[in-house]
Amino acid sequence: MSAARTAPSGPVRYERQGPVAVVTMDRPDYRNAQNSAMTYALDRAFYRAADDDEAKVVVLAGAGKHFSAGHDIGTPERDAHLPFDRKAGLWWDHADKEGAESRYARESEVYLGMCRRWRELPKPVIAAVQGACVAGGLMLAWVCDLIVASEDAFFADPVVRMGIPGVEYFAHPWVMPPRIAKEFLFTGDRMSARRAYEVGMVNRVVPREQLDDIVRELALRIAEMPRLGLALTKRAVNQAEDLQGLHTGLDSVFGLHHLAHAHNAEVARDPLAGMDIHAMRQHSGTRPPSPREASG
Repeated sequence: MSAARTAPSGPVRYERQGPVAVVTMDRPDYRNAQNSAMTYALDRAFYRAADDDEAKVVVLAGAGKHFSAGHDIGTPERDAHLPFDRKAGLWWDHADKEGAESRYARESEVYLGMCRRWRELPKPVIAAVQGACVAGGLMLAWVCDLIVASEDAFFADPVVRMGIPGVEYFAHPWVMPPRIAKEFLFTGDRMSARRAYEVGMVNRVVPREQLDDIVRELALRIAEMPRLGLALTKRAVNQAEDLQGLHTGLDSVFGLHHLAHAHNAEVARDPLAGMDIHAMRQHSGTRPPSPREASG
């Protein structure tokens, strides 16, 4: 490969290695929990990859031991209350609003809206997943075209414990069989990388120490194909998923998701039903995290 070219450090790193653009979430101390700053940095990185004529394939990775432990619900850098320049839709700013109006506007932008747009990036995107891929981490992996997981990777969506029917980008019945999706959600249990491969959610399972090399090899092989051919093929398969109901299904469940938030806010302590990261850890039978680990 040619010499790598790297952008300045931040919550997301962009590095082009020959025809492969590597987008890396870079909050390893917080298991790459997704605050707004990271989400908007991801958006900029994907735009950059789309505009980079020398990049034919994109790899999405997470620095450190984990791909992503989900949305940031407990780190010192949590910033859900702050305004950002909106990019994914025409909803108004959430920061000066209250209740369901604020939450719906924000999540339409940073969760459902951005994930939908990233899915349509007209270049193949490969997720390189190690360690935790939980809740919001699933959304990032699922918008990618291929998922290569290390043997230590695991997948989970435990938010039903909050009374919420899964994460905002509700692709569960499309990335795995419906009965498996129900078990996955009803129990909140971790799904191993091997099981994810068996149900068709993951393309390959590889040794942890070989993850980067195998993903790079796969990306280079794909990069040999014509750019337009790859873009049209990706669009064809995405259209087939949409004809199977993915697009309308996402809209429908997004509404149910916010009904659950509103119910929680009315009858419980907050829209998450009081289930902060410490409570989620206690229910899962693991120790409470240190402040540097807190994420959801």
